[in-house]
Amino acid sequence: MKKVYAATDPADAHLLKGLLESESIPAEVHGEHLYWLRGDIPMTPDTCPSVWVVDDADFGRAVELLRSTEEQRRRAPLGTESWRCRCGEENERQFTDCWKCGRLRSLR
Repeated sequence: MKKVYAATDPADAHLLKGLLESESIPAEVHGEHLYWLRGDIPMTPDTCPSVWVVDDADFGRAVELLRSTEEQRRRAPLGTESWRCRCGEENERQFTDCWKCGRLRSLR
């Protein structure tokens, strides 16, 4: 198991975990319970919620997917364009799940 991302909060970690799993990369969120102790413990990359890939063989693909996701977030802010789900349904950009089939949006 390898860490691929240190999140700012549990929601961020679970969003990226879902993105990885939508691409058939099993992942887990660790340390989310420590988030609620912020202020009592220092918030460092070691104490922030983090996303881990279950299979080390998926590490490279996961890092590349997260990197391309970050690039796309910077280039196209939410709400500027629509996206097409694998089921063929057109969805507005602000939605992370397809309204028709429920599949998580792939940002690649």
